Amino acid sequence: MVNGEIPARDSRRERGGRIPGTAGQPAWSITRCDPAPVPVLIAAPHGGRIYPADLAGRMRNAGTASLRLEDRFTDLLAEAISRETGATLLIAHAPRAMIDLNRAPDDMDWDMVAGGAPEGRVRLAAGQRARSGLGLVPRRLPGMGELWRRRMTAQELDARIEHVHRSYHSTLESALERLRDQWGSVLLLDLHSMPPLGPKRGPDAAPDFVIGDRFGSSCDSVLAAMAFDYFTAIGRRAAHNRPYAGGYVLDRHSAPARSFHAMQIEVCRTAYLDSQMREPGKGMAAVVRDLAGLVRRLSSVLAAGRSVPQAAE
Repeated sequence: MVNGEIPARDSRRERGGRIPGTAGQPAWSITRCDPAPVPVLIAAPHGGRIYPADLAGRMRNAGTASLRLEDRFTDLLAEAISRETGATLLIAHAPRAMIDLNRAPDDMDWDMVAGGAPEGRVRLAAGQRARSGLGLVPRRLPGMGELWRRRMTAQELDARIEHVHRSYHSTLESALERLRDQWGSVLLLDLHSMPPLGPKRGPDAAPDFVIGDRFGSSCDSVLAAMAFDYFTAIGRRAAHNRPYAGGYVLDRHSAPARSFHAMQIEVCRTAYLDSQMREPGKGMAAVVRDLAGLVRRLSSVLAAGRSVPQAAE
């Protein structure tokens, strides 16, 4: 990328994995150029909207529950940012209601599975997310209670893990390695959306963005500082790790000491959706513009020296 312009390159899209309960619908798609014009990969793990009929039929209040679980239309945001910048793009098509790609495979509430933990699997104590109802397979939401009419079988859970979760993360790992090998450093931007954190006006106005870096462990502090400087310069409010610091995706795929950097970006849904937070709103183009600018800013740092400058110890 030179002077903000993307050299002409052919991009290609690959699809993989499989959404159980469908006629071979892919669980994810990845779009990339070869060679990659920027050392950034944008992922949208909670943007999936393909609901098999059986899955939807098991859900209580399927319309409302699915809308609240989704990071609504983050796949469209990610696609537009990728087109603007040339960043590699990984999008999940399987919905979060089926399996949460930002949770560890063992962060499961086994009471949701008929017969409990499958034979040969260790029945680990549920993690904090699973206990709250938002583990590997979401169980409940505040104000709605239980999401499901009946339990799943162990075979159904295994199929979701194998064909969606494991497939997605294997693809993400390979794509990041490929970018790191080309550029010397790589940055994963894990794109999510959040409900509004409070009023948008006044001296304590709620942020439009939350930058999560696992409290400094998932990316170099130089990158996080530059992200904040960028948002300040364009007049956008941003918060750091509160209330979203990132999850399993960052834990698994970041290794700053080996030049694998990862940052979670939460976007307030009111910034890019309509007033009902159901459809793309008039602010979507501005959010795409601003996040594309962030990609360009961070890419220039990574590309300049093929690694992030290290602060003195």
